[in-house]
Amino acid sequence: MEKIPTWQAEVLCGIVAWIIISSFLGFTRKIRSLLQPWVIHHVKTGIPLVLQIQKSRHKFYDVLFTVLSCVVSVPFYTGFLPLLFWSGHGKLARQMTLLMAFCDYVGNCIKDVISAPRPSCPPVRRLIATKDEEENAQEYGLPSSHTLNTVCLSGFLLYYVISYNQRSVGPEEFVGLAVVCLLVGLIAFGRIYLGMHSLIDVLGGLILGLTILAFWLTVHEYVDTFITSGKNVTTFWAALSFLLFFAYPTPEVPTPSFEFHTAFNGVAFGIVSGVQQTYYQFLHEDVPRLFTPTLAAPTFIGRILVGIPTILLVKYCSKALAKWILPVALNTMGISVRSTTYLPALNVSTTVKNSDKTKQQSGHLQKIFFSSQEDFFDIDTGIRFIQYAGLAWSVVDLVPSLFSQLNL
Repeated sequence: MEKIPTWQAEVLCGIVAWIIISSFLGFTRKIRSLLQPWVIHHVKTGIPLVLQIQKSRHKFYDVLFTVLSCVVSVPFYTGFLPLLFWSGHGKLARQMTLLMAFCDYVGNCIKDVISAPRPSCPPVRRLIATKDEEENAQEYGLPSSHTLNTVCLSGFLLYYVISYNQRSVGPEEFVGLAVVCLLVGLIAFGRIYLGMHSLIDVLGGLILGLTILAFWLTVHEYVDTFITSGKNVTTFWAALSFLLFFAYPTPEVPTPSFEFHTAFNGVAFGIVSGVQQTYYQFLHEDVPRLFTPTLAAPTFIGRILVGIPTILLVKYCSKALAKWILPVALNTMGISVRSTTYLPALNVSTTVKNSDKTKQQSGHLQKIFFSSQEDFFDIDTGIRFIQYAGLAWSVVDLVPSLFSQLNL
């Protein structure tokens, strides 16, 4: 059996210690009691600014900011990142995937810790044009995830392009920086215009995004070296993914934020486990890249036509397999299960009592697999994690194997 490196054991033990200590001391409630009133005050006092911006309402602006929100949304990145892998830029793709998962986890943790509302509607006009935006509107407001993700991912992309060219900073780099700043500004302004966020939300997203980006630029090479050539990578990441579920804070009222984290937690695990297995075959730095003689545009289009249906099929099969295996396995172990989304037959109707609120807010050790009302395993978490892990694994393992067989 492979020996677990000391630093991995220290990291995992540190997270376990944090979960136990924060649960017993009620850190989430204490932080919320300090920050929530201050944030709510700024959200309310920021409503006149939102209304002032929305006075310039025009159909063109509605379309522009709605499209921009879709372009930098999680579903967009979910579709865009596989294309990066298949275009030969594996390092950029895996770094952006892990950065996206990191941003999603940190941002959603802060949202649910503070549990501060979005600008009230009415009087604010909230423009929701897609199902994704409808789900986003159910989350808490601070920080703005769109602003946070745009700062981190566009900033890292600019850094990668400059580093990849390996030359001194020139006019092109300044143009790239200007484009990134313009995009971030439009996204931040658009979130206010659409009525999705107040000024404090986008400022929080901007500050947090710059902080995370600075941190990631410091550690990303170490992370990449670990997942491509480290020891005990898959086992460590599986344990890390599991513990991060328990370390996630409990909001005042359940929101889709935890579901979004579960999905990207699964994506990160699938990418890491797949890269660990196939890096030297399909994902090393000498693979053919798009728009070079070794990977022409028609070949890349062929990869897309093969790859997209394959990963969607794997996602469907992973979901179906998880829905079939998990209930049987857990019932065999004597664990009661519940489901609110994927398995209607396992839906347990319960009523939350006022006396349960304290338990709900402090239940770090119960929130993932057990509901706050009954001792039931929340099987939706496991199903969601497995289906997205399967999808991500297929992007870096199964699909490249198909490309090799088909000479793509």
